[in-house]
Amino acid sequence: MKAILGKKIGMTQVFNEQGEVIPVTVLESEGMVVVQKKTEEKDGYNAIQVGFGDVKIKNVIKPKKGHFDKSKVEPKRFLREFRVDNIDDYEVGQKIGVDIFQAGEKVDVTGISKGKGFQGSIKRHGHARGDMSHGSKFHRLRGSLGASAGVGKVVKGTKAHGHMGNEKVTVLNLEVVKVDADKNVILLKGAVPGPKKGLVKIREAVRKSK
Repeated sequence: MKAILGKKIGMTQVFNEQGEVIPVTVLESEGMVVVQKKTEEKDGYNAIQVGFGDVKIKNVIKPKKGHFDKSKVEPKRFLREFRVDNIDDYEVGQKIGVDIFQAGEKVDVTGISKGKGFQGSIKRHGHARGDMSHGSKFHRLRGSLGASAGVGKVVKGTKAHGHMGNEKVTVLNLEVVKVDADKNVILLKGAVPGPKKGLVKIREAVRKSK
C-alpha cells in the first residue's frame, strides 16, 4: 500500500481547467526515510519502519539515537510503521516522497482532531436545550441519564458532557488535486483533520468510491 507522512500547512483554493473553484488542503512532506525492515520470519509480519520530521540531536534520547545509528540514518522526530506486501521493494535509508501519488488518485487521511477541551452535551452531541425563560431552571443542563431503580446506574456509552476532540480521525476518499515534487507539497480536495503543523498519514484509499 502506498503511504506517506506529512504536515498540514493549511487550506486554500485553486482553479481547475473549467474555471471552477476547488477548496484544497495543503500538505507538506519532505519525505520519510526507511529506518528498519521487519520480516515475517523474524517479526511475524512484513512492514517498514519510517522516520519523519527533523529534530535536534540534543532532543533525541540515547536508545532512540542508537536505533538510528544502527541504521545509519539521521534521527527523525516521528517513527511509524507501514505494513507492506513485498519487503524486498524497500531498503534501509531509502527516501519516500509525495511523488508516489498522482493527481486524480483517491487517498485516506488520518490525523488527530483539534482538541476542544471539556464541553457540554449541547455542543458535544447536539442535544436540545431547555426553555430560556426565568422559571425554567433548565437551560443547558443535561437531561435524564437513565433508569433509577432496576439499573441503578448510568449506562456506559451514554452521550453526556466530557472531553471533546483530540481523537484519531480518518477521512476517506479525498481526491489528489495536485502533486508538486519540487516543493514537496500535495494538494487534497476538501478538509483534513488536525491543526496546522499537525502530523497526518496519507495512504492509498482502501474503499475507493465511484
